[in-house]
Amino acid sequence: MTRQELARLLDHSVLKPESTEHEVLAGADLVRQWGIGFYCVQPALVSAAAAALQGSEARVVSVVGFPHGCARSVVKAQEAMLAVQDGAAEVDMVLNVGKLKSGRSQAVASEIAQVVRAVPEIPVKVILETCLLTDEEKTIACRLVQDAGAAFVKTSTGFNPGGGATVADVRLMRATVGRGFGVKAAGGIRTLQDALALLEAGANRIGTSASAAILGTLSP
Repeated sequence: MTRQELARLLDHSVLKPESTEHEVLAGADLVRQWGIGFYCVQPALVSAAAAALQGSEARVVSVVGFPHGCARSVVKAQEAMLAVQDGAAEVDMVLNVGKLKSGRSQAVASEIAQVVRAVPEIPVKVILETCLLTDEEKTIACRLVQDAGAAFVKTSTGFNPGGGATVADVRLMRATVGRGFGVKAAGGIRTLQDALALLEAGANRIGTSASAAILGTLSP
């Protein structure tokens, strides 16, 4: 894989709550410099990121219900809609883990579908926070995400101390959703070796804040 090919699969992320607008603009410069495909930021900074990347091929991604996923469904839907109005081309929403683990599958599916309906034609990725789930729950979550009309399942927020993306989780997710569905690996991905292992396992998008370190080890 060439540097350019890998760069197009990256969601460069600047998501720490203390990130300044200056840091978000610096992230946009990095995205332009390396030809990265996607730039993931907090909702309040979508407009700044979109303005900074105007004229480039990079697409801005906004998180929703981040990082815990516990906001009410209507709030998540509204947050997604406002982010798109501000310039987001994709939305990464956090699944309500507590509802899933309580066996409230229909409520989980309904919430995802509500967000999907709020931003028609916009790809919605659903963050499962896999480190908090059993394999059975991960499988159930993947099927709910597909049935609700989202475009991707995503491993992690990267904010839970229990862990981030793993090869085993990506393999399970890919086996569940099949070949034609999106799988985004995110959380703790800091090296080229990490990224390539997750792509080999079945991911077709990589979320990372270490994009320059990963791409810098590849030949142009």
